[in-house]
Amino acid sequence: MKKTTFAAAGIVAALALSGCSATSGEGAAQQLNVYAWADEIPQSVFDAFTEETGIKVNVDNFDSNETMISKLATGSSGYDIVEPSQYAVQQLVGQGLVEPLDKSKIEGLDNIAEKFSDPIYDPGLEYSVPWVWGTTGLLYNSECTGGEEITSWKSLFDKKWEGKVNMLDNMLAAYIAGLQVNGYPANSKDEKEIAAATQSLIDQKAMLSGYNSTNYGDLVASGDVCMSMAWGGTQTAKIVDANEQVEYVLPEEGGSLWVDGISIAKGAPNQEAAYEFINFLLRPEIGAMATNDAGLASANVAAAEHVSDQGLLTNAAVYASDEQVANADFIVDPGAAMKFYQDGWTRVKAS
Repeated sequence: MKKTTFAAAGIVAALALSGCSATSGEGAAQQLNVYAWADEIPQSVFDAFTEETGIKVNVDNFDSNETMISKLATGSSGYDIVEPSQYAVQQLVGQGLVEPLDKSKIEGLDNIAEKFSDPIYDPGLEYSVPWVWGTTGLLYNSECTGGEEITSWKSLFDKKWEGKVNMLDNMLAAYIAGLQVNGYPANSKDEKEIAAATQSLIDQKAMLSGYNSTNYGDLVASGDVCMSMAWGGTQTAKIVDANEQVEYVLPEEGGSLWVDGISIAKGAPNQEAAYEFINFLLRPEIGAMATNDAGLASANVAAAEHVSDQGLLTNAAVYASDEQVANADFIVDPGAAMKFYQDGWTRVKAS
């Protein structure tokens, strides 16, 4: 799964990407221009939509929310649909780059799972419709831990496991553990709370095997490390499936959630087609294609009965339990507090 990253406030890069040309006049509604994460909306979904409606779908992919935001900020992207992560929705709204949703044109919002129906990053889903979601939690090897069950971030800071702990090499991911182990929310904007988390991460560093965001799953599976902070998702689910001693859990402190959703770009040239596409995605059988064809958890709770591999619904690396999800924090835009994270992370890395 992708990393959750944030750009420093106010930095907008000039990026040369292949955009879609805006359309107008007769025939304009017969195409839809989409800017999305690669493979999160499977090609099978686009094909089914075109087959049913006759609307041609043009798709470009971005590699980060920051790339997407920068492209929309040029003011002439020509896109109709974009797929921002939760914190990016806040930034897009703040910059006036997405349209408020006309709920009278949307059917199926009642299919969205409760945790995502009124989220902190977009109250009332005024600007986005959740599509897929995932978690940040703990991956551990029970053979390596001598059968000890790992349930808390505290284990990542316990010198008992010195040299056998990996942390994600990602600033805000690391702060999820640093904050929650101190009893603070993972989306804190409080300078003192962030400072406490920074000190915990500095104290932890000497006992780590390292910071690794690439092959940490293989390290846990082989027993080279006993445990790691980890992103849930397809790759982690495969490791859990292939190794009976490997477990993925959300820690008792909560862990975190990410959500990638659907928004309508400001000035979208094909808005009616955009609403038709959103309604299409909200159908349970279409929502299930996010799991069946992309291996991701669907935000559409009604999609569950249409998931072909029902075992995925109980694999915590894909679908965390309702109880765990209810206790997890959304990672949101830190706003001005970004400086506290950046300054703290510089200290952690230099320690």
